[in-house]
Amino acid sequence: MTSFDYDKIVPGFDREAVVNQMKANMSDFRFTHCLRVEKQAQELAEKFGADVSRAGLAGLLHDFAKERSDEQFIATIKKHNLDPDLLNYGNAIWHGIVGAEIIRDELGVYDEVVLNAIRRHTVGSTAMTDVDKCVFIADFIEPQRDFPGIDEARKYAAKSLNAGVAFELKHSIAHLIDKNRKIYPETFISYNYWIDKGEL
Repeated sequence: MTSFDYDKIVPGFDREAVVNQMKANMSDFRFTHCLRVEKQAQELAEKFGADVSRAGLAGLLHDFAKERSDEQFIATIKKHNLDPDLLNYGNAIWHGIVGAEIIRDELGVYDEVVLNAIRRHTVGSTAMTDVDKCVFIADFIEPQRDFPGIDEARKYAAKSLNAGVAFELKHSIAHLIDKNRKIYPETFISYNYWIDKGEL
């Protein structure tokens, strides 16, 4: 099932216009990824009883700001008085947490369920809702993803949302450590919380 009645969540939201805007302003890779995550998030939401429309909308928009400049992210952090520690990180963190503010400003999306799913799709949260989990997992397992461990990721995602989240956090932290990358503190907090609930 695919549901695009996003104007019920965001009055006046025109999916076709937003999709055209995204297509014009994103790389083809990023744009098509967003469409796949939208569909995957809706499928997960339908399977596990989450809000299909909100999962789809957050999935569509989750990388809306991914290709914006560092300068715009930094300006948005300051404009919205976000945690100044964010300035010590980069796009991998910003496009979710800060990107949600850009989406609110530019598209008039004020639904906090949708915005939180976008904020949390990179680092997770101990407060993740089922919609958050659907977007978090969909971004990781959408059909074109191909990396060592993807089959296992899809297996856990099929088992339960908690299992999918726990596996993804575990895999992502291991990957960042292997690449000698800094890890945003919330990622560890999320891992510690969900690893006990994921039945890995």
